[in-house]
This record gives sequence, C-alpha cells and structure tokens, in this order.
Amino acid sequence: MTVTAGSGPIKLDLTADPVELTAALVDIPSVSGEESALADAVEAALREQAPHLEVLRDGNAVLARTTGDRANRVLLAGHLDTVPIADNLPSRRDGDTLYGCGTSDMKAGDAMIAHLAATLPDLAHELTVVFYDCEEVEAARNGLGRIERTLPGWLHADLAILAEPTDGAVEAGCQGTLRAVISTEGHRAHSARSWLGRNAIHRAAEVLGRLNAYQARQVDIDGCVYREGLQAVRIAGGVAGNVVPDACEVTVNFRFAPDRTVAAAAEHVAEVFAGLDVRITDTAAGALPGLGAPAARRFLDATGARPVAKYGWTDVSRFAALGIPAINFGPGDPNLAHTREEHVATDRITHCTDLLRTYLSQAS
Repeated sequence: MTVTAGSGPIKLDLTADPVELTAALVDIPSVSGEESALADAVEAALREQAPHLEVLRDGNAVLARTTGDRANRVLLAGHLDTVPIADNLPSRRDGDTLYGCGTSDMKAGDAMIAHLAATLPDLAHELTVVFYDCEEVEAARNGLGRIERTLPGWLHADLAILAEPTDGAVEAGCQGTLRAVISTEGHRAHSARSWLGRNAIHRAAEVLGRLNAYQARQVDIDGCVYREGLQAVRIAGGVAGNVVPDACEVTVNFRFAPDRTVAAAAEHVAEVFAGLDVRITDTAAGALPGLGAPAARRFLDATGARPVAKYGWTDVSRFAALGIPAINFGPGDPNLAHTREEHVATDRITHCTDLLRTYLSQAS
C-alpha cells in the first residue's frame, strides 16, 4: 500500500505479523523531512491499539511509554525516515525476502518495536518507545537530538536498544568520527614556466604518504574489538589546465574507537599531520559498549547473543552521553542500507522480534 495524494487516513495493524507490518510501514514513503504521513499512522495506531501506553507526538516523532512502578525501564528507539527513494517502492515480496526502500534501514526494526509495544501489555520492565525523524540527514535536524533537548525526561532508561540494522547481532557502542582538512600551499605560475612556481597539489604528496604509512589501531573493549581507520575521502586543488596551483586541500576521515574522546581524537590527528595545516571540520563522539551494566548483561543472557563492535556511528552515542547503556540490535542487514536493492530477510524480522519479546517478558 503506497500512499498517494488525496488518500484517506492510513491504518496500521500493530498486532499483525511483524513481516506484514514491515511491508505496511515501507509502503508509506517517509524520506527525511517528509515523515508526517508515517508518523500520523504510527501515532493513531498506538493510541488505538496500545491503551496501556501514554502517547506523545513531537513534530514528526512519536513517543510512547508505560507508567507503572517496575524497577527497570527499557527504551526502544527507531527512526522513521529513509534516504531518497530509488525506484524501490512499493515493497515487494520474493519468497523469504522483502524488498523496498527502508526495509533494512530501518522499518523492519520499527515494525519489531511497534508490534511488541502493542502486544506486550504485561511487561517485566517499564517500556519507552521512540520513533523519531530526520536521522538520515544532518545532525542539527535529528529528531532524537531534538527530543533530548526538549523532552529529556522521556529518555530516562536503564538500557536503550536502537533497532539499527545489525542482521540480528548485538552491535555494542559505536565508533566516533572526525573529519579534518589538511591544507598545502604553493606559488601560482604558468605551467609552461613551472620552475617559477611551487605546486600545492604535489606538496599534498606528504599528506598522502603519511596516510599510506598509517597503522590503524585495534582495541578490545568489553570483548568487542574496534578497528580504527584514517582515510583521505576528498582532495581539491587546481585553478586551470595551464596553471601551477597554489592551494590544495585533502579531507580526511578518522573513525576512532570509543575509548578516545573527541578531544583525544583531534589531538591524534594533529600528531599524525604535525607540521601541516590541520583544520577540524566535524566531530561526533563514539559510545562505549557498556556491556558491564546489569541491564545490558541481562539482555545478552536472555537472548544468548554474542556482542560485536559497531563499525560506524549511530545514535547510541546520544544515549551513552546521557549515561545510559545502549546497544544496536535490529533485523536489517547494514550492508544493504541505502542501496537500490535494499531488502530484509523475513526470518530475521521474526527471529529478532522473538528474541526481544523474550527479554521484555523476563523479570530482572
């Protein structure tokens, strides 16, 4: 069911099989900034089908929670938005595979969360669910960040589970990320008289040489091995086809293990490129695994999952900064995120939903 202009209210059945619910969510387009139709449908379904939950709408984010007095609170979070559609809507089913924009990242995870929120009124834990907007775009628009600023009380929890695609594994914490621009200078001249100039692009060879010689660190944290990486991701320079260039910029991206702070990561990059002009342009802190926290350990015990390091940055970093242990756990395959052929295995949806149901139903 793909929504078209002029269509009436969209009804979702949260009690349906999570595979069918995934398809229904996928068929409601929700490119970043255009999540209102999906948010409307999720909000209406929660209000109608989950009377045990307090429901709140904030922009295109939908939040819901139990209000009992159980000792522990678990927060389940998923973003509603997708990257732009690539001729991959509506969804289609081919045997045990469901295709469509957002199937893997991360409407299968959203379906898992919504289904459990509606069908588990008698939980062993207090439960908060957060469906948020604008995760796939710049951080300033991120709905979870907005909720953190304006509704911080809704994010209190003993454990946060972000349903990012992990193919059913538990991916603990996340890497931090830093981007920097390394600038080299020269002297402009006519290329026919190149000896009168100094070529800034040639001088960038020193930057590339240091990158080629760089040895990436690996670090074990809580049994999860994080591998760092420092890579050139862009190079810009040159004026015209007959001019020796006097400026060049190499952009590098440093993915660092979560035992480094942003400040420590910036200091490391400055050391690697000592003597050169280094300008930090963008940073995001990583998140420690936090697997020693009692709530996280109970999740691992209940599901039998073996945690691995998360390569990449996710919003678990926001929870870690609040002192909340957080993990990534979802049915999608991260390698398929944002691809034209994006799809999810239906047995992954069922398996992950069953594991999470087991955890939420078990007393601490």
